[in-house]
This record gives sequence, structure tokens and C-alpha cells, in this order.
Amino acid sequence: MSWLRENWRVTFLVVLLLGSSVALFAPGIGASGSPDEEVASRPTNLQYGLELSGGVRLRATATGVTATGVDVPANETARDALEADVANALSVEPGSVTARDRPSPDSSDVVEVYADNTTDEVRTALDDLGYGYDSVSEGVTSATRTEIVDTISTKIDATGFSGASVYSTQTQSGGNYIVVEVPGQNASQVRSLIQGRGEVEMLAYYPENGSQTNATVLTHSQLQRSDVSTAQVIDGRPSVPVSLTQDTAEEFAADMREYGFTSNQGMSNCQYPDGGYCLLTVLDGEVVYDAGVRANLAQSFENGEFVQDPRFVITANSMEEARELRVNLQAGALPTDLRFQDSYYVSPSFAERYKPLSLVTGVAAAIAMALVVFARYGDPRVAVPMVFTALSEVVILLGFAAATGLALDLSHIAGFIAVIGTGVDDLVIIADEVMTKEIDSQRVFQSRFRKALWVIGAAAVTTIIAMSPLAVLSLGDLRGFAIITILGVLIGVLVTRPAYGDILRRLVTGEH
Repeated sequence: MSWLRENWRVTFLVVLLLGSSVALFAPGIGASGSPDEEVASRPTNLQYGLELSGGVRLRATATGVTATGVDVPANETARDALEADVANALSVEPGSVTARDRPSPDSSDVVEVYADNTTDEVRTALDDLGYGYDSVSEGVTSATRTEIVDTISTKIDATGFSGASVYSTQTQSGGNYIVVEVPGQNASQVRSLIQGRGEVEMLAYYPENGSQTNATVLTHSQLQRSDVSTAQVIDGRPSVPVSLTQDTAEEFAADMREYGFTSNQGMSNCQYPDGGYCLLTVLDGEVVYDAGVRANLAQSFENGEFVQDPRFVITANSMEEARELRVNLQAGALPTDLRFQDSYYVSPSFAERYKPLSLVTGVAAAIAMALVVFARYGDPRVAVPMVFTALSEVVILLGFAAATGLALDLSHIAGFIAVIGTGVDDLVIIADEVMTKEIDSQRVFQSRFRKALWVIGAAAVTTIIAMSPLAVLSLGDLRGFAIITILGVLIGVLVTRPAYGDILRRLVTGEH
């Protein structure tokens, strides 16, 4: 126990290495936890980005116009009235206007219009309604962009795509973009997933006064609050099982009784769009499926059993449509449409070439580092622990990447190589400082080691400060390089350098 207490840094390093190995190779962690068989069969749990696995990067802008400085009332009823007034003046859907009461501490009240209106049209509408404003500009607020990023991320996660990333970025000219990167997929697959708002509704289509009419019986927000199960085949049809909340179930059953869906005539076959009683599934304003109400479901509406057990299924034409409906119900609707600007696609067959090249580059860097260290010191007792400690940083970083699902790209590989180089530099500083003169006591060793550690710590702080802007700002591939470098420096200063000091102390002072 005394040895463990005196050499706890080495013990901690070993524990981290074991944990990293588990994260890298144990099934059910990181990428191996995906239901995708190809992903689960990989030798490691590492995930790869566009440059190492292929895939697509889409860039889009959010449709909208923002008016700042509008006096938005704090009262919810008055705020709803403001939104309805602006929507009516612009002839857009009520949900296409949002009034925000100071979305951030350093901003003023804003009114956002999520439609293809021009800034002049919004100014005219506000002037006619008597609402004052400071400025009107194209685009949406940062709060809306954050909501878009969160919603798209949820959609992508629900599909099981591994290694995907969604973020908001700003160009030097001030333009704001939503960037979606999905490895292993093509542009059409990703675009079909995120285009449109993804708003799902259920409409009752029924005869009234000699003509057919529509009425919304389940809104997207009501469906989203419900318990949505995995898409599956039920009675030979692709379906999404849904369990409504108690309040929603009561309203739904009451509407179905009111519109006549519980009568014998209401249970007849649906003949959409010619006539009959139909329950319509609507996605972004388009009917994607129509069907009549079955007798047992209609009966449950009538006798109240549905409210006690509010489960039913939303049917689709195919499993692909059913999965899309489920994703949209789970993720929620986007606040506005996206305008796709450009796309960047890397063929998987082309990207696969970089994996062995990256491995060869990393191994070559490690071998070169080891040769230099052995040439510098010649003593394996000093060189072997130094090489082991330097390479352990890479193993820990790889374990971190596997555990967190970080998608590795060429920029990250460059960061790993930089970590090997800076790690050896610091270890050489420790060895040279400690071994320049003969050490006759542990106190002398500790004094020299602390001096070397101060130099290393100052260099680490400088590196972190220099890399921080690259890690925070949206500067493409530079961000991955900066993140890996900063993490490597932190692991080195906090874990591996002190552990190497304990190993070197035992070598030079003769402790056992």
C-alpha cells in the first residue's frame, strides 16, 4: 500500500490506459453501440469523419426576417395577439411569427418572421400595425439557430447515423449558416431528412353541409408530447404506434365523435379526396397517408375506452415514410425552412485510402520519436519509459475519442502527431534537468523535477492560450487540430509528466 501511495501518479496513468483500452475495444461503447451492423463489426469503437469515411457536408441558411427593438409584451396573451396581428398582415401562418422578450441579456425584444417575406414587407406590416422597431434585417436570431441545430441533431441521432455533427457558423462577411456533416451518407439522404420543418399533424376529412371539409384533430405539439414507439409493421402496414396524453386523448375522442367518425357512416371506407370520412396524416402541409377509422377504434371513441387506453397507430405507405414520421415526432419541428447553399461530398471509397496512410504516418512519427530518444540518451532505462509515457497520451486521447463519439478526421490525426512531438519535448526537459548532475538525495530530485515542471506548465499555458481561439471559433478543420492539441497538453501536464517523474525518481535515486 505504501508503494501505491508514493507512486499514485503511475497508478493513475495505468488506470487511465486500462479505461482507454476498454473504451477502444469493448463492445457496446461509442460506435459499437450503434444498431448499424457495419459500425458494430469494426475492430475498434472509433468513429471517423468525412475525410476518413466519406460522407456529405451541407451548408444552409435559415429562412426568416428579424425585427429588433420591438416592444414585445411580457403577457403571453398580448404576445400571442402581436404574433397573430403580424401574421395576418403578412398573410402567413400564425406559427410563422414569433415574438421574443429579450432572447439574451445583451439584446432587445425581437419579432421573427419565418417566411419568404422581404424586409420591406415586414417594415410595412409593423408600421401599419403601429409597432415601433429599431431595425429589420434578413435572417434569424442566434436563439433560433440554436433551436435548429438542436432539432437537426435530434433527428440525426434518431436515425442512428454515427459521427455526425451539426453546428452554426458565421462567415467573415457576417453571414450565418447551419452546417450539417454526416459521414457515410450522400447529400440526398441527408437533405431528405432535414428539408422542410418536419411538422406532423392529423386531420379529420369529413362531409359537412353537402361538401367535404378538414379539421385538425391532432397538432404536431400534441403528437410530440405523446409517447412515440419505433416504426414497425402492424397488420401488414408500416406504422408508428403512438400513445397520447390524457388531455390530448380526451380532445381527440371528442372531436372524432363531433365530426361523425363513430357512426356507421363514419366507419365506412375512406375515398380521399373524393369523399367519405378519412383520417389524414399530414407532413409539412402535404397529405402523406389517408385511411378510414376502424370499427374497434371508432367504438372506443364512442364508449370512452380510448381515453382510458389512448393508443393508436399512424400508418404510412412505406417503412421509410414511417421512420421519417417517427423521427419528426421525436425531434420536433424546425422553426423555419432551410435554404441549402452548397454541399461537399467525399466518396467513401476515396476516403478509405486515408485510413492506412494515417496509420502509417502515426506509426512513423512514433518510430522517429523513439529513435531520437534512444540516440539522445542511449540508456534504455531512461528512453523506454519516456517513449512509453509519450505514446500513452495518444492511447488516452484515442480512448476519449471512442468514449465520446468524436469523429476523427485528418485534422485530428495531425493533432495526435503534434501531441507526440510536444510530449517528448517536455519529457526531454524533465530528463535533462534532473540528470544534468548527480543526484544524491530524493530532496534534490524533487527540487529539480519541480523546476522542470514549472517550465513545462508555462509552455502548456502558452499552447492552450494560443490554441483556444481555434478550438472555439468555427474555423473548419483547424478546430479539430486545436481540440486534440489542447487535450493532449492537459493530459500531459496533469497525468503523464508527473507519472514519468515518479518513474525517473525510482531510476536515478535507486528507490525500490
